[in-house]
Amino acid sequence: MDDAGSTVPRRQLGRYLRELREDAHVTVAAAAKALEWSPPRIWRYEGGQVPIHPNDAEAMCRLYGASPETITTMRDLARETKSRGWYHSYDHAIKEWFKLYVGLEAAASTIRQYEPNVIPGLLQSLEYMTEIITTGNPDLKPSDQQAKIEVRSKRQKLLARVVPQAPDLDVVIGEAALRRPLKDRAAMARQLRHLAAVATQRHNVTVRVLTFAAGLPSRPAVGPFSILTFPKVSVRPPEPTTVYSDGPCGAIYLDKPTEIETYEGIWSSLKQHCLTPLESTEFITRIAKEFDDEG
Repeated sequence: MDDAGSTVPRRQLGRYLRELREDAHVTVAAAAKALEWSPPRIWRYEGGQVPIHPNDAEAMCRLYGASPETITTMRDLARETKSRGWYHSYDHAIKEWFKLYVGLEAAASTIRQYEPNVIPGLLQSLEYMTEIITTGNPDLKPSDQQAKIEVRSKRQKLLARVVPQAPDLDVVIGEAALRRPLKDRAAMARQLRHLAAVATQRHNVTVRVLTFAAGLPSRPAVGPFSILTFPKVSVRPPEPTTVYSDGPCGAIYLDKPTEIETYEGIWSSLKQHCLTPLESTEFITRIAKEFDDEG
């Protein structure tokens, strides 16, 4: 498999197993008792958080009364969940809930992100990401901070990927993210020029700025989030569009149609309040000059 690793097949298998269980009217508690597992083990499997051994997938299928053809399909899919993405070599630096996102990000065909307070990770300069990571993780050893920086730098390479085709990245950035300086204001100016350059030079990157003057979009209290869509790469249905949002204690992954509809509405409102991509680039460049002049 490519650098998406096992994330997509894990999520697909987990979703299929959950659907089989629900169609059979078996609760998580009842399944765990029958299989002599803990309920969290069922949840981890169904959530695509961990690989599944083919024998475990078969045991679940048999409990739910699946057909022999379905059991064979689920066993084959379970074998795919064992492959590992590049990010698994950074197990000590990436939390489990974020590994899932890194894999989905690498598998996505389109990534839409809203970041009101910081420059999105895929568009950060090395100086900017270094300060963000070290400031946000002061208790980590320097070696672990460096590992986080390496992970973010590696993630950025997907924007220049040729095979599979690089995803389209469409971001909305709040003005606060552009004006909140680093300790080194000259470094902040360089970050903003880097942001403007990427937006101008990369055909698959679109940057829009939500200025203070634009007023409030709908759901003004919403925090940062990403909407990921996926290509159809096999005979199986594509991974469903997924909304991701995280915080200091974990992350949420949403893929129900009603949830996606809500966030599509929020995204549409944000875009309507933004500057155009060209206006955004000019706006970012002006703020970069302000930091230069302060220096």
